[in-house]
Amino acid sequence: MRVPSLPTLTRTAVLAGLLALGSSAYAQDGTIYPLDAPAEPNAIPLGTGGVEGQTAKESWFRQWGDPMARNVSTATLTPFLPKPGTANGAAVIVAPGGGFRWLSMGNEGWEVAQALNAKGIAAFVLKYRLQPTPDSLEGLKQSMERTFAAAAPAAGAGEAAPRPAPPRWDLSNQLQDAEAAYALIVKRAKEWGVDTTRLGMIGFSAGAGLTMHSTLNSKTMKLAFIGPIYGGMGPVEVPKDAPPMFTAIASDDFLFRGQFGVVKSWFDAGRPVEFHLYQNGGHGFGLGNPNRTSNRWFEAFTHWLDVNGFLKPTSGSGPSPASPPA
Repeated sequence: MRVPSLPTLTRTAVLAGLLALGSSAYAQDGTIYPLDAPAEPNAIPLGTGGVEGQTAKESWFRQWGDPMARNVSTATLTPFLPKPGTANGAAVIVAPGGGFRWLSMGNEGWEVAQALNAKGIAAFVLKYRLQPTPDSLEGLKQSMERTFAAAAPAAGAGEAAPRPAPPRWDLSNQLQDAEAAYALIVKRAKEWGVDTTRLGMIGFSAGAGLTMHSTLNSKTMKLAFIGPIYGGMGPVEVPKDAPPMFTAIASDDFLFRGQFGVVKSWFDAGRPVEFHLYQNGGHGFGLGNPNRTSNRWFEAFTHWLDVNGFLKPTSGSGPSPASPPA
């Protein structure tokens, strides 16, 4: 989800915009508009079940010009394959963000997948299950405003005041969805031209959290590399066989707050890590917003993949002929 990085907006206001989804601070540009569900002809149901307590149907809205999905109770995986003759065999699971309440499917999903395809990389956009939100858009806004009111610093406390930690969701559903996506790609690797030894995962915001959660907790996913983008920066327990990590965040992102814990954790564990801290970009910049230093992160990411050998076929493996989804 895009949030502008403007000097006149405090980090508190940015957080308000994220949680309030159209509060008065963003009435002009951040207004929520209803959106008919787009056709997803290539979306493959993962068969991982529903969401307990979910009564509202999946619905979509548009904010900051981007399509968002919410109340997702059926997980799907959508393949985006490079043009024939351009695939190099590398593949990436793409997990959009949205606080586990909605998914920024365009900005952090489809657009990223298409950019990966242009580099010869197969991409698979994971639409994972979410926490329930009210059925109406007005109910959604009110719910988010209540969440912000509970989490915001007391009036007059200043930007540096301690802020309550965001809710820690049970990510069992989301992990199951990620594992099912990984298993499906492995099963159909030959058909899709995927070298499973070069299959990684990238995620944004909450999707970065899911990428990290999968890396640290899955017993079935053997990710070759990970790319958590503007995710949580706190320290973690790093497995001995943790995959190489590329991570990026902007210094004016409310999730950063001067923390380097996850980077230090990877470094202390002796695992390969590359970290980019950008001067500006705010939260949710996706592939980039106008005049932000963070706009070059994707170029840096694909260069990192190339230098580390992930874009070159390994001995005895390589992409099979593949065509983009119809």
